Amino acid sequence: MAKLYLIRHGEAAGGWADDLDPGLSALGREQAAKVAERFASMPPLQMLSSPMRRTRETAEPLMKAWNIEPTIDAGVSEIPSPTEDLAERTKWLRAMMPGFWGGQTPAIQSWRANVVRALTDLPQDTVVFTHFIAINAAVGAATGNDKVTVFRPDNCSVTVLRSVVDELQLLELGAEGETRVN
Repeated sequence: MAKLYLIRHGEAAGGWADDLDPGLSALGREQAAKVAERFASMPPLQMLSSPMRRTRETAEPLMKAWNIEPTIDAGVSEIPSPTEDLAERTKWLRAMMPGFWGGQTPAIQSWRANVVRALTDLPQDTVVFTHFIAINAAVGAATGNDKVTVFRPDNCSVTVLRSVVDELQLLELGAEGETRVN
């Protein structure tokens, strides 16, 4: 039984319509420092991060406080867009977010299953730096909710789950915020 702290990355320097892999904005760096303060007094836990730049940058302050490197795992990465065209991928994301996982393509359903598997495979308490849709995929799996967007985790919010024998249980939703796809 592992307790999982899913941290949404800090505010990105660019949106889906601006950059395929943006780093953090100045505000995002401040948010990352604040979330690291929340965990810094705890004994170090295993850390996992999406390979995306904004999640790795969000992990940096806690990495320095605990003096450990996060494991980089594509299993908790951003939802894969069917295109790299910035305008098209933004339209695609806007259209899929209000939908249901059951109505998504097999590739997207497989991505969701991989997110859940990456989390349920964690053998110990872990801090996971990840993304809006990945957190929603995990919370939906934990609560039996097939909606793509179950809630709107704010930047650097912390959602707490428990992994118990191939299933996730929701312990605490992170703070919600206004997320726009732009």
